[in-house]
Amino acid sequence: MLTARSGDQLEEIAAQLRTSDRVVATAAVDLTHPSDIKPAFANLMSEGDVPSVLINNAGAAYTGDLLAMPLEHWQWLLQLNLTSAMQVCSAVVPSMRSQGGLVINVSSHAARNAFPQWGAYCITKAALASFTRCMAEEERAHGIRACTLTLGAVNTPLWDAESVQSDFDRRAMLTVDQAADALVNLAEQPSNQVIEDLTLMPAAGAF
Repeated sequence: MLTARSGDQLEEIAAQLRTSDRVVATAAVDLTHPSDIKPAFANLMSEGDVPSVLINNAGAAYTGDLLAMPLEHWQWLLQLNLTSAMQVCSAVVPSMRSQGGLVINVSSHAARNAFPQWGAYCITKAALASFTRCMAEEERAHGIRACTLTLGAVNTPLWDAESVQSDFDRRAMLTVDQAADALVNLAEQPSNQVIEDLTLMPAAGAF
């Protein structure tokens, strides 16, 4: 079961994944719109099976002085990086409890550091990491595990966004495939153990 903002791009990926014995359900949903999330995931769950693994990977960044950040940008970033993860978990996790499962929230090493001009991003990722730990404690009795994949810089379109101004060497960043491999590693852990956090950094260091 896949979600993304772009329905066209989502269907392109789904078409590549579908086989005679594999059903791929999709839902185009903009996670910055809080009221759209619950009905979108209700429809998605009605089309597919109960997931054994839920991955929250949506996110964005904003660069600029923290106290000069327009309120609407602050609220947008909080909604996408933090609140939407809570909403998605609220929509999906209850259905997972009968069989157990794993929630992976994709975080950033910015959760543990204070980077000038990246304050709002650091705050949302620190809150996401805390949310994951708290949810793990609450859901343990239901057989639900929760963990974070904490990433250094990954070469994605995030760096091309209008809300981000940076001049990092993207050739030194992690690749999308490396991040995906780490997600698979977490997802394949046996049900009687959990890697509470997996941190993956570029060999060049933190940036």
